[in-house]
Amino acid sequence: MTQGMNEKTPGMLRLSIRPWHLLVAAGVVACAATLFGFLGRFSWFLDLFSHFRVQYLIGLSILALLLLATRHRRTASVFFAFACINLGVVLPLYFGGQAAAPEALTLRAMLLNVNTHFGDPGRVKQVIQEVDPDILVLEEISSQWVLDLRSISDLHPHSFMEPREDNFGIGLFSKLPLADSEIVYAGEAHVPSIVATVDTGSGRLGIMATHTVPPYSARHTRRRNEQLEKLADFIPSSQPLLFLGDLNMTPWNHYFKRFLRRTGLIDSCRGYGIQPTWPNDNPLFWIPIDHCLHSPDIVVLKREIGPDVGSDHYPVIVDFAINTAQDVDESMTISRHTNGLTSLRPVRPRCHPLGQGAFSSLARAMDENEKRILKTFENSKSYDF
Repeated sequence: MTQGMNEKTPGMLRLSIRPWHLLVAAGVVACAATLFGFLGRFSWFLDLFSHFRVQYLIGLSILALLLLATRHRRTASVFFAFACINLGVVLPLYFGGQAAAPEALTLRAMLLNVNTHFGDPGRVKQVIQEVDPDILVLEEISSQWVLDLRSISDLHPHSFMEPREDNFGIGLFSKLPLADSEIVYAGEAHVPSIVATVDTGSGRLGIMATHTVPPYSARHTRRRNEQLEKLADFIPSSQPLLFLGDLNMTPWNHYFKRFLRRTGLIDSCRGYGIQPTWPNDNPLFWIPIDHCLHSPDIVVLKREIGPDVGSDHYPVIVDFAINTAQDVDESMTISRHTNGLTSLRPVRPRCHPLGQGAFSSLARAMDENEKRILKTFENSKSYDF
């Protein structure tokens, strides 16, 4: 009796581990994860599934092809349909964009999470020198990092920071003068964010920088979402703005999309596709969680991920132009004349004077009503009546 059972056991094992069964099991998990990703508003745990859309897309596509090759067409078609669902989520990042006016001010911004405890200050300094950004935001800087990077003040003489030892230190470094700056604490997370304004020599540019808490639990996820909601109250409606930060969420996350809807900000990835930034040591799990968002009067000319700097994050580098109200109208006219097909070729920022003229100094001395009157007069001069 025992011998008969032993003779049947190998056959039973072979039956239970047929390769296509494993493929189907993997596909079912990926399909379930695809659906869970749409339910993040109901559970912090389900929210985690929203971040891996690219992995679901690639995995389900491969599984569908393998099953199709083994003539399991019905199952393959189901997996392919779920792959298309994920494709529909990520594909919009490859479309969009706006033309910059020929005389628009062009600048470069760089965001980098340096990794407080394991980052490489020497490599970070080297990349900063190579990229040469006009506006630089560094996250997870500690007191030691500030000392190690003190030489970057030669390139960025204007800075504002709050170093911390708990991975939430943050700093803004600029070639452009800071008109104002403050540290704000949004929500219960009580981590610092920067709200600042730089003087470009041609006008004011708002800069906001933050690092949200990671969604490790229901409490952390709630605090991450609350942090963004509170920061939305600081976003100005009357000037161009860059919003930079490690937000610990991807563009497909429910709360990320809600933040964009509430603020009217635009994801700089639009037109440039998926650019993962973390974790740099494991391509299998690469996701884009470091972001540069911008107001509609800013046009992204080029967006790319920088080189490895020894952190667990890659830098985000964005070349952008600031359009005036007239520039926006002209760029829309250009787009209409070209049937909406506008080339956003990579452009290295041109040099622009950083000094302040008498006109800018006078404007700062006026009250808010006088500024609005002066701005209206200035805009009217650019139109040919």
